[in-house]
Amino acid sequence: MAVTSTRDSSKPLIEKRSIDYIPEAERHGRLLSQFTLWMGANLQITAIVTGALAVVLGGDVFWSLIGLLIGQVLGGGVMALHAAQGPKLGLPQMISSRVQFGVYGAAIPIVLVCLMYLGFTATGTVLSGQALGQLFGVSDSLGILIFSSVIVLVTVLGYRVIHFIGRVASVIGVIAFVYLFARLVSQTDVGALLQIRHFSWSSFLLAVSLAASWQIAFGPYVADYSRYLPSKTSSVKTFFAAGAGSVIGAQVAMILGVFAAASANGQFAGHEVAYIVGLGGTGATAALLYFSIAFGKVTISTLNSYGSFMCIATIISGFRGHLNVTRLQRLVFVLVIVGAATLIALLGQHSFLGAFKSFILFLLAFFTPWSAINLVDYYCITRERYDVPALSDPNGRYGRWNALGISVYVFGVLVQLPFIATKFYTGPLVKAMGGVDISWIIGLVVPAALYYLIARKWHSAVPDQLILPVEQDAVDAQPSRAGRIQAV
Repeated sequence: MAVTSTRDSSKPLIEKRSIDYIPEAERHGRLLSQFTLWMGANLQITAIVTGALAVVLGGDVFWSLIGLLIGQVLGGGVMALHAAQGPKLGLPQMISSRVQFGVYGAAIPIVLVCLMYLGFTATGTVLSGQALGQLFGVSDSLGILIFSSVIVLVTVLGYRVIHFIGRVASVIGVIAFVYLFARLVSQTDVGALLQIRHFSWSSFLLAVSLAASWQIAFGPYVADYSRYLPSKTSSVKTFFAAGAGSVIGAQVAMILGVFAAASANGQFAGHEVAYIVGLGGTGATAALLYFSIAFGKVTISTLNSYGSFMCIATIISGFRGHLNVTRLQRLVFVLVIVGAATLIALLGQHSFLGAFKSFILFLLAFFTPWSAINLVDYYCITRERYDVPALSDPNGRYGRWNALGISVYVFGVLVQLPFIATKFYTGPLVKAMGGVDISWIIGLVVPAALYYLIARKWHSAVPDQLILPVEQDAVDAQPSRAGRIQAV
């Protein structure tokens, strides 16, 4: 423990690395930080609103809660499998997609991931702007600008500060949620709400989809926040630490949203933040709750902005080769990303709820196939045997474009289209399914099975074991073995 503390204290406050491999000498942190980070990221207002949607859009309380829990577990399992890759590879999540898509081809899903981050940052900024507007007595628009400034600062500071804020947000979130639950129970007949049970497949599967999409959407960046853990960290323990934090945090928040929406008598939609805070009281109590809502959004909005920065750097490095990102360049990237999200938030703040529901469901069509391909390749085909130096070499093992991975990915997106039901697009088979959107199930199962069957025969050469970059201290200690890679 003393060694860990010494190593932690020696790390700079401002992160110096971006998409680089993290050498063992710079690894630090504990599994508890994974749990607190993801619990803090989920104990927040957007998760409350997501849970509330299950009721606002027609579900009853009892079956909505069951559906949300099933979705959390299914989606959280997918998310946690990605988290377990971080310590082993020491890389951001999306750069490992070059194994399945090629050094250039990985840009295809990464661009879509950037759009996801942009959308989530914008929608979260709307709710945070409402909270800060009420807290400081200013307009929601000014609240959005204040919140965006905080996100820029935290994102530029990087990994260590993000984890610290995650720990603080977990504590604040637990206190605020316990208080809000107590107030809700004292004001509402929860037992009566649970007795109203009108099962509907469409409403039930909507609840499952809302929770599953919430969890799966973390997949493209969850390993970004576990990659600094020591490489010997247990994959199973990493899986449970990140997964449990995310599932527990999200389910608690969504339960509150379900009960709040069910007892709101139509007053929830359009006034989400004000209604939630109104459950807790007025005056100083309300001010503290508005602060907790805004602070809770800092964690997840920073994760989105940081993830966007990592993705942009990954795309550029894929076409330019190795990329060293200076602190000034990081600041410019972050300003552009957060600036774009802020503009979207300002323009779309008055039509938030409906747009958000459509957005998170439509995202599944693009991220479930990527997730399925990445996980099947890592755990079933290559079995963790990556050639990390080759990820930066277009002429190396993984090539520029991997036709196999790209083809299965495109097919995985297309095969979902008949089953998608959103405001953006509704597939021809949705009506026959009773209005139920099952596209995310198709998007996980079909590409996973297809990639497994094809990749077993036509996958590019898989190394005998995991190959990592040679670390300088190892080279200095054994000059005769100095080289480009080391096998693990």
